[in-house]
Amino acid sequence: MGTAVVTGAGSGMGQATVQRFLEADWTVVGIDVSPAPRVLPDGLRWHEADVRDRDAIDAALSGAGTIDAVANVAGVYPPTTLETYTDATFRLIFDINVLGVLNVTAACVPHMERGGSIVNFASVDAFTVSPGQLLYGASKAAVVMLTKALALELAPRGIRVNGIAPGWVNTPGNAATGRMAAAAASIPVGRVAEPAEIAEWVWLLTGAGVAGFVDGETIVISGADVLR
Repeated sequence: MGTAVVTGAGSGMGQATVQRFLEADWTVVGIDVSPAPRVLPDGLRWHEADVRDRDAIDAALSGAGTIDAVANVAGVYPPTTLETYTDATFRLIFDINVLGVLNVTAACVPHMERGGSIVNFASVDAFTVSPGQLLYGASKAAVVMLTKALALELAPRGIRVNGIAPGWVNTPGNAATGRMAAAAASIPVGRVAEPAEIAEWVWLLTGAGVAGFVDGETIVISGADVLR
């Protein structure tokens, strides 16, 4: 048992990750831009905060005590191309997807006195081009490199840093695209992933047992849709 910090805790893969840690009797600090649920499960401490705001993240963690695991799940993926991107969309995507990872990691590390593990959420789009996702793919490629660099920097402190790169997952955001059925048909295993499956990988990577020698890696979880 320990304490985990999970961003993007309000829905989809973040919500599933929160649930996975709670099932293991961990305390979870959930961070999201949405208000707290009406009923908070035992063990969940909710903080409404934006990962772009370092001061807000520091405030959210001020009473967290010792942190053992961090899941940087929060992210956005509005479509962009060379013709449609703007300064505003660039800042939105990179500030949440990249700066947010740095802000949360930097805020958590001083609380990780026993060492621990950090899992950053990249995407298959970090390794393969998705048409219409110019800036999103670039931001997730940046997360892959941050994961490597942070792994080297934090290893002497006993903190491992890994990433996961999901493909299509059955989340509300993906469902809203209207492309889930077509995506499932194109995936070799014949379906999209469920959020709980992704959360299980977060749990595995934060464990000090079988995953204790895994550091600086980003694992693709795509049902053989993306191979590298």
